[in-house]
Amino acid sequence: MLAYSDVLVLQHFRPPNEVAIYYAAVKTLALVSFIYYSVSATTAHRFSGYHVNGDRDGLSGFVRQAIKWTFWPSLAATALLLLCGRSILALFGAKFTEGYHLMFVLAVGLLARSAIGPIERLLNMLGEQRICALVYAAAFGVNIGLCIVLIPYFGMLGAAIATASALVTESVLLFTATRRRLGFHVFVWARAER
Repeated sequence: MLAYSDVLVLQHFRPPNEVAIYYAAVKTLALVSFIYYSVSATTAHRFSGYHVNGDRDGLSGFVRQAIKWTFWPSLAATALLLLCGRSILALFGAKFTEGYHLMFVLAVGLLARSAIGPIERLLNMLGEQRICALVYAAAFGVNIGLCIVLIPYFGMLGAAIATASALVTESVLLFTATRRRLGFHVFVWARAER
């Protein structure tokens, strides 16, 4: 729901051409998300393996590695897409370059998510799925609420701000939940725990 709520609200308030421009910008930058999902898919079983074996130090080290595997390639991919974004959007048509500035706003949310890595998978594998559901519900609520408030005044930019804000909210809440429930400091620049 979080992935399409901005587009659904945008089409309610704005003309189809703006929705198309926004959608092209969002989906072009969404290529960065493949890194996040790839790392998530390949690490989840290892999280549970370390947990079942009672290897907290091994789990902590592996979590730090998974975050680095997510963040640094995501940062590089984001930089590349932002560098080439106008040209990529022009492939859809000359008018689509009007969505280029939106990619910078959306990049904030994607980089916030990648800065904590696949932490929702860690929480899910360690039996904290309820807290994940609450975090996703909160992020969805932020996205819908901000979309309804911002889109009538700012159009496509309002949708981008709402989506980036929802991703930042999700990341902050997942970071906080992981810190409180599991005792791990899950941020890309975190030092090794002792």
